[in-house]
Amino acid sequence: MSYEPYASPGYYQGKYEGTLIEDDHLKKALVQASRHIDSLTYNRIVGRGFSNLTRFQQDIIQDVVCQQADFETENADEINSILSSYSINGVSAQFGSSWNIFTDKGVAMKRDLYALLCQTGLCCRLAR
Repeated sequence: MSYEPYASPGYYQGKYEGTLIEDDHLKKALVQASRHIDSLTYNRIVGRGFSNLTRFQQDIIQDVVCQQADFETENADEINSILSSYSINGVSAQFGSSWNIFTDKGVAMKRDLYALLCQTGLCCRLAR
């Protein structure tokens, strides 16, 4: 049985109304985003089963997966860069935890998106 993302391509294009990711890369992007959500939720979704979560949790997780897939697609070059910062002719850029980017377990995510994911109650290190 293969891993299924928490948001399907149909959900991404229909309910979420996503258009950023091309059809031939969409399933892969949603799977990657779902795997990153699993890391940030300590695999609690896998452990409980997505269908056993509340409707509220499911809705948030599906939305977060779509937004994360968009974020990872838009910022693939920066996320995959081994450099944490660079400077050219007095202009510099830095990637990592900052005021608007959260990084944990090798996953980069917008902070407001991580805050939304935390509303599910699945991100707490102390929760079981």
